[in-house]
Amino acid sequence: MLAFSVAGLVVGVAVGVTGVGGGSLMTPLLILIFGFAPSAAVGTDLLYAAGTKGFGTWLHGRQQTVDWRVVGLMAAGSLPAAIITIIWLHYVGLNPWVETLMTITLCVAIIATAVLTLVRKQIMARMDVTDAEASGLPPGLLKLREPITVFGGVVLGILVTLSSVGAGVLGTTMLLLLYPRRAAIRIVGTDIAHAVPLTLVAGIGHLSLGTTDLPVLGFLLLGSLPGIYIGTRLGSRLPDGLLRPIISVLLLVIGASILFDSVTSLMHAV
Repeated sequence: MLAFSVAGLVVGVAVGVTGVGGGSLMTPLLILIFGFAPSAAVGTDLLYAAGTKGFGTWLHGRQQTVDWRVVGLMAAGSLPAAIITIIWLHYVGLNPWVETLMTITLCVAIIATAVLTLVRKQIMARMDVTDAEASGLPPGLLKLREPITVFGGVVLGILVTLSSVGAGVLGTTMLLLLYPRRAAIRIVGTDIAHAVPLTLVAGIGHLSLGTTDLPVLGFLLLGSLPGIYIGTRLGSRLPDGLLRPIISVLLLVIGASILFDSVTSLMHAV
């Protein structure tokens, strides 16, 4: 079990240094290194994410860097979507094709995270990240911003429930595009705060499916919480311009590798 705490420590440091979501690292780690089935890796990682992001939400809440209205809009879409996805998983069962669907969803989410991790700074550089009253959006899009936020929550709810990936970089990028004049720290705080109820609801759903390894979850948290603290302290001293591309390339390789194995196994089964 010590190996899980070491894995949690390594992922925690990586998250603290780069800001990349832990799910995109932890879930494939559980599959590739520890031999977890995709559903078990996703279920365990969801509650792991709820614990780590809960701590982050507390910190952002103290600094008043959470837009709770936007959190509510995203949750209005994501929580029902997560519940419906869990009900669907209960109905169809965790048969091989569902495991394959979860694996492919995971790979797509990991690859998207890798790409957005590379370009996120460029997106932020193009935005006027001030808390000005002006929306920074065309009038037509401004009228649709709240419904789009809810719909984005629906997409994240399905994606996160099936893969445990997406609540971090994907959610942040969506908020950056929809709320370009919000301060970056509020975008990050809002995304983290939304991820807590989403990963908690999806995680409890997976717990009801029997896909969560609670002892492993405890050891992962034991290593990751100090890891995040260490990584956050190191982040200000290490070259972010070097670390982000390395993490992105690693995610691309991991996502492509798992996707290739999954497609190959599917073709052999057919």
